Amino acid sequence: MVEGMRRSFRRQAYPKKGGFIPRPLIIFVKHGDEVIRMKFERTKARPVGADDERAIIAVLLRYATGIDSRDWPLFRTCFSDDFEADYGSFGKWRGPREITDYMRQAHAHLGPTLHRLTNFTVEDDSTHVRARSYVDALLMPLATGGPIHRGIGWYDDQMVRTSEGWKIARRQFTPVRLA
Repeated sequence: MVEGMRRSFRRQAYPKKGGFIPRPLIIFVKHGDEVIRMKFERTKARPVGADDERAIIAVLLRYATGIDSRDWPLFRTCFSDDFEADYGSFGKWRGPREITDYMRQAHAHLGPTLHRLTNFTVEDDSTHVRARSYVDALLMPLATGGPIHRGIGWYDDQMVRTSEGWKIARRQFTPVRLA
């Protein structure tokens, strides 16, 4: 626990038309001297059907496979034409071409990489289909003895169904640890 911060596990609610709903869950994580605030909204979202869930998770895994195998045409198929991404300090991109060009360049001087995705949730909030997945990315150096990089966090994605199947329309990367 971060010094000077209090942790409360009691349920709190605030009034809203139609009754009380729970407050958002807020977690603080300390990393070195930095404190990261993570907010998880509680919604009335409902799960999608099993076939859609499998298809959406397959898109998310195809993203990781495309990066790790340096298969940039495969990687590009994960995104809708109007795709937008916010990866925080790494950058923001619009469209499949921009993010593919960036990832190609960023991984060009790396050795093997492993983008492991877990803890998938896929929900329909009646406005959008949203997916969250945890990412643990290991980026090995090309040269022996070079620096090893690791990024841990999660992706919040807004998915869209196209004539070619499900695609990522919006993505927000939230880092928990970058080393």
